Amino acid sequence: MSDPEHILAVARRTLEIELEAINNLLPQINENFLKIIHTIFDAKGRLVVTGIGKSAIIGQKMVSTFNSTGTPALFMHAADAIHGDLGMIGKNDIVLIVSKSGETAEIEVLIPLLQKFGNSLIGLVASLESYLARQSDFVLHTPVDMEADPNNLAPTASTTAQLAMGDAIATALLALRGFKPQDFAQFHPGGSLGKQLYLSVKDLYPLNPKPAVRPMSTVRETIIVMTSSRLGATAVTDEDGKLLGVITDGDLRRMLENIQAVDHLHAIDIMSSNPHKILPDEKAHTAFHRLRETSITQLVVADEQNIYLGMIHLHDLIREGFV
Repeated sequence: MSDPEHILAVARRTLEIELEAINNLLPQINENFLKIIHTIFDAKGRLVVTGIGKSAIIGQKMVSTFNSTGTPALFMHAADAIHGDLGMIGKNDIVLIVSKSGETAEIEVLIPLLQKFGNSLIGLVASLESYLARQSDFVLHTPVDMEADPNNLAPTASTTAQLAMGDAIATALLALRGFKPQDFAQFHPGGSLGKQLYLSVKDLYPLNPKPAVRPMSTVRETIIVMTSSRLGATAVTDEDGKLLGVITDGDLRRMLENIQAVDHLHAIDIMSSNPHKILPDEKAHTAFHRLRETSITQLVVADEQNIYLGMIHLHDLIREGFV
């Protein structure tokens, strides 16, 4: 059985080496980097990212980050490029080639073809003496002294450096573009940020029942309405639909604990006349925070004229990923 301390030491050393690889990138964030950022930003086409092996996987992640932060990008596998995928590249596109060595066979075949097309080439590479570095119009140097695995073989520190540099490019372009949370949400409408910015109370409450009783409804009638809706509450409204109050399962429980004979009681006798409510146009995240702050599970939805519209429940917001 392996020594546990040795295993932990290897894991810690891995992180130390990868941290050093990222620290080595800091001097590369310079005027050359700034020129590359402006070149990508000013391009009329897209940013095409390509690579081979583990670098290709890193390239795919870069493309995902670029697209989600407002930089149009696509991924082209270097091995597939010479078998038809070169047709993906437009004349105004910039090509970012990701490679540790910059000497792989696929890259050496691909570069002359890209140069013939006239596309600007950015080489993201560990070796400044490599074929890729010499042939690129711009070079992003990602120096790596050693890989993090004990045999110094598996791409670990080098791919970490590539990934970090890709993030630096994306965030620099984001800053140059003035990209705001609303822009991010536009590309992530199904994500939590998108829902926080776009999802409104009116998108959710119509999906629920609309329990309501009149002020003179009996306790029995009130319980039947509440249990049928499964929202743990019912509104009390007048004949015009105006909200007068709300009765929750907590109100019923407290009534039953304190009063033995309930046959003479009506909804108006046990309702809360100042319920927690929310307007339909307010954001769903506002409803979530209000529920959390007040330690309740539902809010009454009413318009500005206090007309009862329905209810929004904590479960609605949990379902949409607000927790």
